[in-house]
Amino acid sequence: MRNIPIPVDSARLRFTCVKAPRPRLLNRETGEIKTDKASGQTVYEVTLSVEDESDRIELIKIGTVGEPPIGVGNEVTPVDLVGYVWEMAGRWGISYRAGTIVPAGTRGGQLG
Repeated sequence: MRNIPIPVDSARLRFTCVKAPRPRLLNRETGEIKTDKASGQTVYEVTLSVEDESDRIELIKIGTVGEPPIGVGNEVTPVDLVGYVWEMAGRWGISYRAGTIVPAGTRGGQLG
């Protein structure tokens, strides 16, 4: 399967951090941490609740390079959010990645 990033329009969604950012593990047994191939920086995983205009709520995990400046309970904005469809051993899903995750009301560290 070809892995093409699918842009996510997050303008009508509300995101809240429900689990603090932590380095993403590649191997639980060895403790190996995932790094970004391009930059070599640590990839962090953040668990967020996502609420839509109909008050439906889902939990998602988003990967991002570098530790985002957010904590549990913060409303946040994933910047440049994309989804990737994956398939493994007859199962499939969508993984998410963001360029960064910032406190709500900011974009890439700038107010706006």
